[in-house]
Amino acid sequence: MKKQLLAVLTIVSAGFVAGCGGGGSTTPTASVAGKVADGYLVGATVFMDKNGNYQVDQGEPSATTDQNGAYTLTNVDAADVGKYPIVAIATQGKTTDMDTGLAVSQSYVLSMPATAVSGTVSSSNFISPMSSQLREMMETGKYATMQQAMSDLRTKLGMPAGTDMMTDYVASKNTAMHAAAQNMASLMGSQMSQVLSTSGTSTTVDVNRYRGMMGTIFSNISSITGPNAPSAMSSLMSSMTTNLTNITVGQPFRNMSTAFRGGMMGGTNTMATTTSTTTPATISTTTPTTSPTTTPTTPPMTPPTTMMPSFNALAYYNTTCLGCHGSLGVRSAAQIQAAMNSNMGGTGSMNLTSAQIAAIAAVSH
Repeated sequence: MKKQLLAVLTIVSAGFVAGCGGGGSTTPTASVAGKVADGYLVGATVFMDKNGNYQVDQGEPSATTDQNGAYTLTNVDAADVGKYPIVAIATQGKTTDMDTGLAVSQSYVLSMPATAVSGTVSSSNFISPMSSQLREMMETGKYATMQQAMSDLRTKLGMPAGTDMMTDYVASKNTAMHAAAQNMASLMGSQMSQVLSTSGTSTTVDVNRYRGMMGTIFSNISSITGPNAPSAMSSLMSSMTTNLTNITVGQPFRNMSTAFRGGMMGGTNTMATTTSTTTPATISTTTPTTSPTTTPTTPPMTPPTTMMPSFNALAYYNTTCLGCHGSLGVRSAAQIQAAMNSNMGGTGSMNLTSAQIAAIAAVSH
């Protein structure tokens, strides 16, 4: 009897200590499980990308996909589920594509939108070229909902109405989507040397080039399906390599590459509204704001109503043109105007005054 009473008191005492003192409260954790595919990818690195740099950093939950292409991120802060995107890296010579049974010949990066991430649901959280495009589409801010983005991607790929663009197309045996994803992965891998830098087991991603690449693929995505896909892809690979080279490596990360924004919603060339996380050097082309009693030494510029009252030529070029054209080089105002007149590279939609064009020419180098 005494032994039984002692045992009961010990349990009660332990429960009291655990509930009322000891180590204090703990942060709720969750698991995020899913699969990665072009075909299912074995040995791919998967992680929660908390700082948006597309590469795994200390403190970011990570895992390696198993022989079925499955992953599980454990000890994830429950508050982070649905807050940050999930990224997967297929590494050259290390990651195996189950479509072929061979290691991938070129590294590439896949991801999925933060809002699509759910905890402990292995049938969702499917990372693929499709989810990667949807993630970039949502980053542009041009889509109010994921459903809008999926509808646009579905239409461009010619998929039947109602097709879930986030579905596991391998498990559902959606051969049309699977084939399109294979082609998209090939295009992404073809730009490995332009977008990625690999040293040992770590991979560095140039985000501006990556997003420029994804924008170009999106703009031409309807051409990578059907019988003419091989020739269209070959041409696209070549043009992407040329254009991405013009985006200087290591530039401050801009929230959305204009090369990608230009491909959204019909390809209209709109002025980017996002800015870099690092403020670029600025060259002002207007006089400082003065009090009403002070006469400015030069007349202030009067930009169109679609632009900000103060026009920063360098910042405008960096956010609107750099993603597609790279470094401007030395250009006269007349050359820039001629390019706009001929709609070169879609510049005909730019609404600039002659003074603003001259300002851009002044900062060309």
